[in-house]
Amino acid sequence: MRDVWQRWKVKWTPEAFQGWGKTRKYFEGWYFKLLSRDEDMAIAVIPGIAFDEDGEGHAFIQVLDGRANTSEYHKFDYLAFKPSKRRFELELGDNFFSTTEIRLNLPDLSQAQTSTPIAELPTSLSGHLQLSGRIPWPVKALSPGIMGWYAFVPFMECYHGIVSMDSSIHGELTYRQRVVSFDQGRAYLEKDWGRSFPSSWIWMQSNHFEKRGISFKASVARIPWVGQAFVGFIAGFWIRNKLYRFTTYTGARLEKCRVEKGVVELELSDAHYLLKVSAIRSDGGELVSPVQGLMAGRVNETMSARIQVRLSRLSGELIFEGEGRNAGLEVAGPYQELLSS
Repeated sequence: MRDVWQRWKVKWTPEAFQGWGKTRKYFEGWYFKLLSRDEDMAIAVIPGIAFDEDGEGHAFIQVLDGRANTSEYHKFDYLAFKPSKRRFELELGDNFFSTTEIRLNLPDLSQAQTSTPIAELPTSLSGHLQLSGRIPWPVKALSPGIMGWYAFVPFMECYHGIVSMDSSIHGELTYRQRVVSFDQGRAYLEKDWGRSFPSSWIWMQSNHFEKRGISFKASVARIPWVGQAFVGFIAGFWIRNKLYRFTTYTGARLEKCRVEKGVVELELSDAHYLLKVSAIRSDGGELVSPVQGLMAGRVNETMSARIQVRLSRLSGELIFEGEGRNAGLEVAGPYQELLSS
């Protein structure tokens, strides 16, 4: 009963751990996208936990090198996963994650051999970062975060949360024996939890535009629903201290969704605004993704795409037009089922 109450209460703190009492066909993970000020270093760090249908579980930290397009999967005993019940704070081995701080101490798995104990491996990624200026997705009584009222639906395959559309970084990391300053770098934080990622999806994000203080995120996915399915979408554009939202639950419309010749095009509208997006794909690295709680899927993610964003009023008045760089981009599964004619 205590776990049921805890699961309900944390819905209004979507960045916090949501999986209290869940030990079968369940995953939860947080995505930290980190770029140094000079943009020479781009990495994604993804801590999480996963349980398969038999209740066999483990914790993990994935690391994606967005420049070399390589990744590592660090596996932990699930008992090492220690989240806070009140806020987003997570201890995982010698690592710590919150909305304001990251501490890392991960071995270099690329140097591992069958007989080599983890403790004897050289360090792959270590250091201490502080995050500030967090911009969360608004949480309201009947709309606790980016999921809107769908957050209350108990049978969703996958739930999503925005921890920060944009944050500033202070500190340094040592990555493969190289010390990298992240002072005045930028961070983006989001998370997912549930049973599985969708069968197909498109995801893109950038908070590196010509001026600071601008951040864009969009995703389109096939959503199972009462024996059928529909194409759901969420997009948010933060500019001049205002969030423009285009989502299924707010009555917005997905006017266009196309993927061809390395370009992804989206067009969304609501009663007041029109958002046009064109993302140029590039090479990426492979990440592990959840399928019925089992970390058995694979998805290719780039951190060097470019996103052209144009936001205007329906009257034609231009609000913003520009390009986001260092963009994260995923096109996964049979994406043809997402496309518009």
